[in-house]
Amino acid sequence: MFKRLKMRVWLTGLVVALGALLVWIDPRGPQEAGIDPEAQAQEPGHVLENAEITLFGDSGSVLQSLTTPRLIHTPQRGETWAERPQATLFDSEDRQWLASAEVGTLNTATQTLLLSGSARLIAPDEGWQLDTELLHYDGLTQHAWSNTPVLLQQPPQQMSALNMDVWLNDSQVRLTDNVRGTHPPATQR
Repeated sequence: MFKRLKMRVWLTGLVVALGALLVWIDPRGPQEAGIDPEAQAQEPGHVLENAEITLFGDSGSVLQSLTTPRLIHTPQRGETWAERPQATLFDSEDRQWLASAEVGTLNTATQTLLLSGSARLIAPDEGWQLDTELLHYDGLTQHAWSNTPVLLQQPPQQMSALNMDVWLNDSQVRLTDNVRGTHPPATQR
């Protein structure tokens, strides 16, 4: 009986040791997983509600200001996504230009702003408004452009085109490709 008990203890110890060995060398077992930098670059670092972001130039003057009900910032890519952004753009003479859209993406490193979905640029001093689906803006050169159809309005006048460039510092607008316009004659009262 003692011999039989000794054999069972020995077999049990052998099974436990073999099981431990198999768990230790099993390639499907727990492993240290490294951080995937590509996946980490896609993760937002900050999510803010009712946010305002301001970008300053080298001299300390305000170049752009953006308010949004929801802002998601991804620091690894230097990108900020904004829902229904309202942007105030400043030119070299500190005149304000107003821009808005359904969605905006701001690259804080290059100070470029991409507005998409019912994008609008308003020049309050000149009294005109430009509507397009996709508006690009370079905050360093104060240049806005669109390669999608645009509508430029200064009531009662309006013009449409397939492409547009606006240089804020020069108050200059260039419409290109299939430009059409309505310019009613001035009426005397």
